Amino acid sequence: MTELEKLNAGLPYNFMDPEVDALKLNAVKGCEELNALSAADYGARDTVIRKLFRKVGQNPVILPRFICDNGKNISVGNNFLINFNGVILDIAPVTIGDNVMIGPNTLITTVNHPLNAKERRNHMAIATPVTIGNDVWIGGNVTILPGVNIGDKAVIAAGAVVTKDVPANTVAGGVPARIIKELPEEDE
Repeated sequence: MTELEKLNAGLPYNFMDPEVDALKLNAVKGCEELNALSAADYGARDTVIRKLFRKVGQNPVILPRFICDNGKNISVGNNFLINFNGVILDIAPVTIGDNVMIGPNTLITTVNHPLNAKERRNHMAIATPVTIGNDVWIGGNVTILPGVNIGDKAVIAAGAVVTKDVPANTVAGGVPARIIKELPEEDE
């Protein structure tokens, strides 16, 4: 298997492989283009976002300075907002539902590296998808780690480090994040 095939199969891969590295270089160019635009130029930003991401719903708002690893692994629903200095390391898929708000300085990452130093010296990594449901609010300075699923209508408190799945209709916070409280079901 090539390193890219290993990556796509969810196996350990060499992140310095030229095919894998090309994904990041393409994303760097797209992010540079997006970040060079005025935050007030919604039309031009919408065009670049749609070119950079795999799937985009209506009314995407991505404020500067945004950075991603691939772009083509990011799918966002309607009314997506990521505030200033957002980072999505999407070497594996990141799927985000409708009406999701993400606070400033937030990191969503799908990539992890081995604990074994020799494997790290050999540039090994493994990627696991992240899924965020509908109507989720993620506060500022949050870190969401690989493989995490966040349920519909969940709230992630500012500064949280999310290492495990967060059920729907809950508030999670802390380092590592834990469920703080359950939220009542809302009438639609």
